[in-house]
Amino acid sequence: MTPDWRGIYPAVTTQFKSDLSLDIDNTGRVVENLVNDGVHGLVMLGTCGENTSLSPKEKLDVLRAAREASNGRVPVVSGVAEFTTATACQFARDAEAIGIDGLMILPAMVYKGDRREVVAHIDAVARACSLPSMIYNNPASYGIDIDPETLVELSRTPNIVAVKESSEDPRRITDLINLDADALAIMSGVDDVALECMVVGAIGWVSGFANVYPRESVAIYDCLQDGRIDQAVKIYRWMMDSLHMDTHPKLVQMIKLAEQIAGRGSETVRPPRLPLEGEERAACTAIIEKALANRPAV
Repeated sequence: MTPDWRGIYPAVTTQFKSDLSLDIDNTGRVVENLVNDGVHGLVMLGTCGENTSLSPKEKLDVLRAAREASNGRVPVVSGVAEFTTATACQFARDAEAIGIDGLMILPAMVYKGDRREVVAHIDAVARACSLPSMIYNNPASYGIDIDPETLVELSRTPNIVAVKESSEDPRRITDLINLDADALAIMSGVDDVALECMVVGAIGWVSGFANVYPRESVAIYDCLQDGRIDQAVKIYRWMMDSLHMDTHPKLVQMIKLAEQIAGRGSETVRPPRLPLEGEERAACTAIIEKALANRPAV
């Protein structure tokens, strides 16, 4: 199923057992529940999927589980977050071979490349297979900012068709559209500016907190498509205290704890991440419990 890069694509968490081994069964259940709740696609092995904490075999096992659980009902996109261009290209080929529908390509991990190096890396990974590919621009998390001009340059690679824009600046959406409105499908990638980004031209939302509030996230998107902006804003405001956690350095721990509180998954993360504790845990728990107690009808 070819992604159309529209609507709500949760950045799906990877589930682990208490001994920190991969929990394929529960990862599949997370996917099944999200699809049943009406999301439009799935992004596996992104930041929330703890990509760099998995072995190459585990990554492919997660993708197979997602593909089986989704069963062709929604497209499954895989993050590509590797340390070298060669390993990223190999992973892209492996993902294609097992039937994944698209890629979300990050700059190479650890090394902070310049513009020429970033373009060469992303271009090479996209060309390593025939899958439609989305660029993931997240300067806050990964230390590299892919500006609109560079995104337009990369759009000339035949199968680079979309961008997950996570610069936290909604103005980037307008700047990219003004440069070349047809260059890339634009998806918002930061939860607490997602509505603003969709109002000015993003056609989808890759969301961490859609793992916790999938139906409400879909409702925001649907309301915007129908022109019911006031209703979209109402749901968005209800969700906002939670969404602010998406930009915290411990967003993965926070989102997985929220999943656990909501009965949708386990908070277990792999080191170097550790579960939240103390005041940080209490604050996160209070926000999620308050939101769940005041959940709007959608």
